[in-house]
Amino acid sequence: MFQPSITGHGVFTPEQTISNDELVASFNAYAAKWNEAHADEIARGELEAKTESSAGFILSASGIESRHVLEKEGVLDPDRMFPRLRERSDDEPGVMAEIALDAAGKALQMAGRDGSEIDLVICAASNHERPYPAVAIEIQKLLGAGGFAFDMNVACSSATFGIQSAADMIRSGSVRRALVVSPEITSGHLEWRDRDCHFIFGDVATAVVLERAEEAMGARFDVISTRCATEFSNNIRNNNGFLRRTRDQMEDRRDMQFMQNGRKVFKEVLPMVSQHIAGHLADEGWSAGDIRRLWLHQANKAMNDFIGKKVLGREPEAGEQPNILQDYANTSSAGSIIAFSKYSDDLEPGDRGVICSFGAGYSVGSVLVTRA
Repeated sequence: MFQPSITGHGVFTPEQTISNDELVASFNAYAAKWNEAHADEIARGELEAKTESSAGFILSASGIESRHVLEKEGVLDPDRMFPRLRERSDDEPGVMAEIALDAAGKALQMAGRDGSEIDLVICAASNHERPYPAVAIEIQKLLGAGGFAFDMNVACSSATFGIQSAADMIRSGSVRRALVVSPEITSGHLEWRDRDCHFIFGDVATAVVLERAEEAMGARFDVISTRCATEFSNNIRNNNGFLRRTRDQMEDRRDMQFMQNGRKVFKEVLPMVSQHIAGHLADEGWSAGDIRRLWLHQANKAMNDFIGKKVLGREPEAGEQPNILQDYANTSSAGSIIAFSKYSDDLEPGDRGVICSFGAGYSVGSVLVTRA
């Protein structure tokens, strides 16, 4: 048995950003046009008028102030309201592979490794740009990696589930060195014309290198334990998929993008995640007082504050439970890894932390790490 460790991590951040003010101006222009076009139906009570959004509403509801996207012009066009990405030929790298390579390069550089030294690539993300060939295998080829690769989708928990899979294979000896990448192009599956969710997501890509502790080239975080759990729920759902063309109705259906019942998610997920982390800590003999840092899924500030308080048994102190969603918004599975990447270098040997992500499924994954 080998001790798996995280030896490198990296984040690709798109250059383009959309502030709450920009987003609101676009949405309100769209809403005004829609209301005007459907004035008669609204007057007859057949349709409800669309309510304007506001930057204050977004901030109070989520803690989000801005988000990064691959392409903002299409998103902010009131007549379009979704990104405009160039279609690529089959001979070109896909957009997911392209942004994953950027994050992977940073993670490999930190670990002191070359792509050829990787023998497992997992592309763990909430949506993949095609069913096959696997995006992970494309990334493997572009990196010059050996071994094997596969895609994984557990929605917002994909990264921690990927880390567990990689850590288990390293521990057993079936692989020596793994790369878990989470290229999240969430702007493509968000309904930007829905006031209740148009502000939630942003684009990003993260990467984590895991390898045997004895072979680490520099500082590392030992993966002490991992735990994943799932419980089926329809409260976060996207019905798009290859069977869509088999249906008689092919129009632009709302359920073909991200949908959620936010109130139920808040009520049901928070106890599940808090209990999951507490149980994981207890089974490993860790106490709340042992935890120096909580790197939580970045979906909503109020959710993270609640979980942090439940797990620690008190209000988290500054820096104990860092949030990055004010700048990145919800980046699905990548959120907890962004937080880890940006807020881990200051930890000292022996310091303990928890990486945790949660989301549709419901799903939750936790990773207990110690700075070595």
